Amino acid sequence: MIDISAFIEDFRARFSTEPRLFAAPGRVNLIGEHTDYNEGFVLPFALEERTYVACSHRDDGQVSAVTRTLDKSFEMCLGAAASSSESWTIYVRGMAEILSKHTPAFRGANVLIDSEIPFGAGLSSSAAFEVALGLGLGAMAGLGNSPKEIALWGQRVEHEFIGVRSGIMDQLASALSRENHLMLIDCRSLQTTYVHFDRPDMVLAICDTKVKHDLAASEYNRRREECEEGMKILQRYLPGRSSLRDVNVSEFGKLAGNLAEPIRSRCRHVVTENERVLNAVSVIECSDFASLGRLMYESHESLRDDYEVSCAELDLLVEAACEVSGVIGARMTGGGFGGCTINLMDAAVFAEFTDQLRSRYHLAFDREPDITAVRPAHGATEIDIGDL
Repeated sequence: MIDISAFIEDFRARFSTEPRLFAAPGRVNLIGEHTDYNEGFVLPFALEERTYVACSHRDDGQVSAVTRTLDKSFEMCLGAAASSSESWTIYVRGMAEILSKHTPAFRGANVLIDSEIPFGAGLSSSAAFEVALGLGLGAMAGLGNSPKEIALWGQRVEHEFIGVRSGIMDQLASALSRENHLMLIDCRSLQTTYVHFDRPDMVLAICDTKVKHDLAASEYNRRREECEEGMKILQRYLPGRSSLRDVNVSEFGKLAGNLAEPIRSRCRHVVTENERVLNAVSVIECSDFASLGRLMYESHESLRDDYEVSCAELDLLVEAACEVSGVIGARMTGGGFGGCTINLMDAAVFAEFTDQLRSRYHLAFDREPDITAVRPAHGATEIDIGDL
């Protein structure tokens, strides 16, 4: 965990000004993977781990940024050509340029960054960075932007500067989550519905494979293209439908033969995953957690077999989890090709679960996963640093 007092003192020492402090959480998705960019449904929640951004105002058109996480610094002039291709600096430049186009009141900032969220684990460290940075730079411009608008700025950074055609789930979850609630997001309307989830008798746990295979970025964009191609074909039979979100499971079953592989499998995952998300909300509201667990396992199987974004490490963790008595459900979470699984279990078996998965994973891959119990936390906010 980050020592906030030391973080603020570090900012003062580096920039000789008083900062304002902003924080945004990572997220884990309980169910609903690769549906957001198909205008579908997702059910994420925020983590307690956060990215912190301290900012102060400048009026010289410069942004001076330092990341303590990587121990690196970066300076840019608004409107000038890019001077660095390091990924973290692209996020800074992207958000600063979007904001400067949005309002002439933004004339620069000093920025200090640190994060508790592991990179590459599928827990949306990038979205947390975007949202915290958007809050901070927006405040430096004197704007009172809504969290939803800042989430959309973050998505623009992904599309226009990073080159990943991501959906909006990660940024919205980071910006708008509530403590002890899951958040059902309609990724077309951006409507959010909060689903209460506070069960001391159960544990939600993430297992980090600590691997990220190189396929992730290129295959992400390819999957989106495959879904779009499939929908163009389905529109011949379903006029007026604009995305896979508009196709139900029954309709898809009748029309699937018109799609060649792998398009058919990609579309089948999205159509069935949307149904699983809505069913998950229904069974949670009825406290039918056995059914929720079945939906989680079905989601993983679909991601593994139809969408083909899992990997050996993720599959082993899910397989090992389902062999522990008292584990209710498990699935990969995030974009895939590494990252984490999300697991739901009776609280009494968490220690056994941890031992079993570490042992199985070490035997297969000669290393251990990071395993952490998590709970739904609140979204992004400015932090009052008071007398620090």
